[in-house]
Amino acid sequence: MAERKYGVPAPETRTTVRSADWDSEDLSGQTHEQVAFIDVDMTEATSRGAVFSECSFRDVRFNASVHTETAFLNCTFTRCTFFDATFAACKFVGSVFSDCTFDLLKVSGGDWSFAGLPGAALGSASFTDVRMREADLTGARCEGAALQRVDLSGAWLHGADLSRCDLRGSDLSSVDPLTVKLKDAVIDIRQAVTIAGLLGLEVRSD
Repeated sequence: MAERKYGVPAPETRTTVRSADWDSEDLSGQTHEQVAFIDVDMTEATSRGAVFSECSFRDVRFNASVHTETAFLNCTFTRCTFFDATFAACKFVGSVFSDCTFDLLKVSGGDWSFAGLPGAALGSASFTDVRMREADLTGARCEGAALQRVDLSGAWLHGADLSRCDLRGSDLSSVDPLTVKLKDAVIDIRQAVTIAGLLGLEVRSD
């Protein structure tokens, strides 16, 4: 189980939904607070404007589901699958992921600040225009991923593998080039100057 940043304990749950079949269900507008979802099938489910607050998801299948402007606030995800899932303008503030799979995950917009993704295999995932301030990406395996225009300010990136990542437009001020793998990553000119500065180099125009 991944630990939360600063040692904050996971919220307790009050009710449980177990082994439910929510395949292709429309969850739009629903609100769930402190609910434990265990072995729930949400394959191809959709949602718009739903709110999951301090919920626990264990062995839940989000495969091919599509969520828009939905909030997963301070939630815990354990052994969940997100194959080909899409999250547009969603919030995952303070949520923690442990032993989950993210193949072909697509995230556009939204706020994932303070989210915990330590050691996550995100190589085939794409994050675009996402706020990930102070997110925990310690040891995350992002080789080949797309992390474009992502706000990574204050993010924990020690030991992360960003090899072959498309990082154009992202805030790389928290990247330590000595502890993060950046081989063959794609960056823009502004980011190149930032990385050079982090390496202690002085960039001049003449």
